[in-house]
Amino acid sequence: MKHKHLCSYQNRILPLILITTGTVIISLTACVSFHKSTVPEGYGNLGTEQGSRSSSPVCLVPTCPGTDTKENEFAHVDYSNSSEGYIAIRYLGSSPKVKLQVTGPDEVTYTYNLSNDVPKDEIFPLQSGDGNYIVNVFENITSNRYSLVFSTELSVTLKNEFTPFLYPNQFVDFTKDSLGVKEAETLAYPCDNDLEVISQIYNYVIENISYDHDKASNVESGYLPDIDQVFTDKKGICLDYASLMTAMLRSQNIPTKMEVGYAGTVYHAWLSAYVDDIGWINGMIEFDGVDWSLMDPTFASTTKKSKLRSFLNDEDTNYSVKYIY
Repeated sequence: MKHKHLCSYQNRILPLILITTGTVIISLTACVSFHKSTVPEGYGNLGTEQGSRSSSPVCLVPTCPGTDTKENEFAHVDYSNSSEGYIAIRYLGSSPKVKLQVTGPDEVTYTYNLSNDVPKDEIFPLQSGDGNYIVNVFENITSNRYSLVFSTELSVTLKNEFTPFLYPNQFVDFTKDSLGVKEAETLAYPCDNDLEVISQIYNYVIENISYDHDKASNVESGYLPDIDQVFTDKKGICLDYASLMTAMLRSQNIPTKMEVGYAGTVYHAWLSAYVDDIGWINGMIEFDGVDWSLMDPTFASTTKKSKLRSFLNDEDTNYSVKYIY
């Protein structure tokens, strides 16, 4: 049965301080050097024979069946697959600048740009787990003043904790035909386990993608990576590196979080991956504001989870993950 809910109310005008996307982009343009993974001999350079692990891509495809929706004249939300860890938003108005804010049960607010040229469904993750999510759409009035034109609350129960970090979304956009996905299949072919895949993909990206200083100096707030363009041009800013690696890992059925935050006052970015028999490895791939680095996969595979958390200062009060994509 299809459920459709109308959301209508008097518009509210308020200043909207949009720092989420801009902060990520500005900070992620700072890195200039990269380090190859330090791994045992032959690990991360595995030859050409097929490994025991399947390398076939597993690219989940978001859908908008329209079973459960909410809408008014400004926006349409399809939350039919919220249990899979995503919702689809379609802007229906005519404002030249539109923002989406999604606040999850952890009270973290994510701010995104919405497409305003042709109405289309855009996919956004529900990365904060089970609970209530508030979805707000704003139209620009002038300068940094926005009018709230759509608001709704959704109750979400995820099928499992991994799906939000396997599907593509606005920041990590890929399909089975993406060039990076095809390369990931080749890189994973000789691998016997997920740790080898992570090492292969990390080393490929840092060895084949160069840092684009011109792009970094001119990037605007709201920039979204195009992983095919990055793969073709062989250059990008740090957000491009992170998005490409995340897409390649997700396409290999490795749940991967693209995280940004701070250690004390120092900007950090992490790619955290879930590996069978180990669990979530926080900070498996890390950007410390200057360099990208990869945890030694042998250390990751032989160290107890509690020690990994301690090593990464995961439980330190100075460690703070702000946003996850």
